[in-house]
Amino acid sequence: MNTPQTVNKALLAQKIAEKVGVSKKEAEDMIAAFVDITINTLQSGGEVTIAGFGAFSAKTRAGRVGVNPQSPTQKIQIPPVTVPKFKAGKSLKDALKKK
Repeated sequence: MNTPQTVNKALLAQKIAEKVGVSKKEAEDMIAAFVDITINTLQSGGEVTIAGFGAFSAKTRAGRVGVNPQSPTQKIQIPPVTVPKFKAGKSLKDALKKK
């Protein structure tokens, strides 16, 4: 039985380097470029879509009135905020269903 593995940035770079046949430094540069491009695209209101894997987008969560947890009778205004969103693609969903 396989135990779940957490893949961090360094391990991801190592796996990409092995699979593609590039140096670990080049793989780290590829990951950094992907992250940078994705962040810049989302900041400008765009979307990053990888066919079969999924789509990264930015969504604005509306402002609302909340309650101060330390003083439940006090209402506080929670401002609108932009948050990242990921929608899984069909191939990713199918792969996880077969697990």
